[in-house]
Amino acid sequence: MGASERSERAPRLSDVVARQLEGWISEQGLQSGALLPTEKVLCERFGVSRAVIREAISRLKADGCVMTRQGSGAYVAALPGQGSFRLVRASSGAHALPAAEISDSEVSDIFELRYLVETGAAELAAQRRSGTDLERMAAALQRMAEALVSGADAVSDDDAFHVAVAAATHNTQIERFQVFMGQQFSDSRAPTWSAEGHRIGRARDAQAEHARIFDAIAAGDAVAARAAAVAHLVGAARRLGLDAQRWGAAVGKVAVCAVQAQHELESER
Repeated sequence: MGASERSERAPRLSDVVARQLEGWISEQGLQSGALLPTEKVLCERFGVSRAVIREAISRLKADGCVMTRQGSGAYVAALPGQGSFRLVRASSGAHALPAAEISDSEVSDIFELRYLVETGAAELAAQRRSGTDLERMAAALQRMAEALVSGADAVSDDDAFHVAVAAATHNTQIERFQVFMGQQFSDSRAPTWSAEGHRIGRARDAQAEHARIFDAIAAGDAVAARAAAVAHLVGAARRLGLDAQRWGAAVGKVAVCAVQAQHELESER
């Protein structure tokens, strides 16, 4: 899923209006519980049809920013930025990112976020994991190993492995965040377990990287666990044709070493 496999699409009008409405709520200083103007007034304010306003309201409801009451209207549920969090297209702010529609730079942003979450989680997991945690990770690894043989889609098992790593930190907030963001991260994992991913070795390489993360966590080696997680993220980014070096200081020398190690691994095959 490199640049040639993705194309930029203009945001829907409802996405643009949803962002504009969200900004207007902030500008007006509306608080939680405040009643929004009627559809007619919003249509006039933003110069769009009722259908567009309704879809924009629906998107803000999904974000937890707006709530509706039957026969009463739409209300502010949470101030912008304080509702639910999801990955969005930078150009529209209100448009979620389907995997087939996002640009290379947006995928790189997702990988940068994954880097910050997953490498830290692996390091802590190596320090705090229990036998039960290791069993949970091993079970997800086994399911992915079976998918390698059958050619099945193992995105959910890939997600489960990373959630298990997060759970092994014994920090409930890290686990909750990983679960919460699981569906968003799934889109960046999908190419690995696609039919093409199996055919060209993406799934095989990812599984080998997962195994190294597991081995380091099982050994209680926090440094090796973090390095293995970095290698996994850098390897995954490279398999999608992305340049991990754009992460700059966030990745640093560890990522450079990980890239070199990945090249060496591939050259041995």
